[in-house]
Amino acid sequence: MTRDEAFFEFLCRMGDNTLVLGHRVSEWCGHAPVLEEDIALANTALDLIGQTQMWLGLAAEIEGDGRSADDLAMLRDAWDFRNVLLAEQPNGDFGQTMMRQYLFDQYHLLMLQALAGSSDERVAGIAAKSVKEVAYHVERSRDTVVGLGDGTSESHRRMQAALDLLYPYVGEMFESDAVDAAMEEAGIAPDPASLRDAYDAALTQTMAEATLTLPDSRFAHSGGRTGFRHTEHLGHMLTQMQWLQRAYPGATW
Repeated sequence: MTRDEAFFEFLCRMGDNTLVLGHRVSEWCGHAPVLEEDIALANTALDLIGQTQMWLGLAAEIEGDGRSADDLAMLRDAWDFRNVLLAEQPNGDFGQTMMRQYLFDQYHLLMLQALAGSSDERVAGIAAKSVKEVAYHVERSRDTVVGLGDGTSESHRRMQAALDLLYPYVGEMFESDAVDAAMEEAGIAPDPASLRDAYDAALTQTMAEATLTLPDSRFAHSGGRTGFRHTEHLGHMLTQMQWLQRAYPGATW
């Protein structure tokens, strides 16, 4: 694998994470519990899709095959996506959505903070812009997890169920492979594993405040970052997300 091939893979991982999660969050538009949450979720989705455009735009530039960010988003099949499995998990109820959001946001913030010091000025620029948005995402999702976890008996039960369901997807975000090694050697991105201790410390504090119990097992589902294995949920999501471009190739506004 050449440096540019590894760089392309890394950029797709960043862009696919925000694309898939952004689409998932957008599914709440018009369906959230209250108007304020509807607006907040829509804004979060817009932030993530905006970040996707930057990451996949740079990926297309590095690839040099004439594809655009739109092509990468709308014309790849499920096995070509490089998002972590956590991002593609269904929304479930509101509590499950916010637990998924927090578990990803906390990792996302740490990664972007590290990328702001990247040796590649383009990566550093995207990270510096995105980190401002994601700092707010973390604040909001964390506060919601704490509020619902330490709320009523029903909200506590639902948040514990959401944590138990989603925690096995956390470990994949910190896996390292040849792509990560190449990016670390070039000074472009950190080894994801190096972020785990800070993540665990923040997660432990948040769950303590939320009166939620972290599962004992460190078992982690994996395969999304390499495209080796995605859940069935991604394919169903892509049939909706990519329908227009698939049905009317080359359609523009």
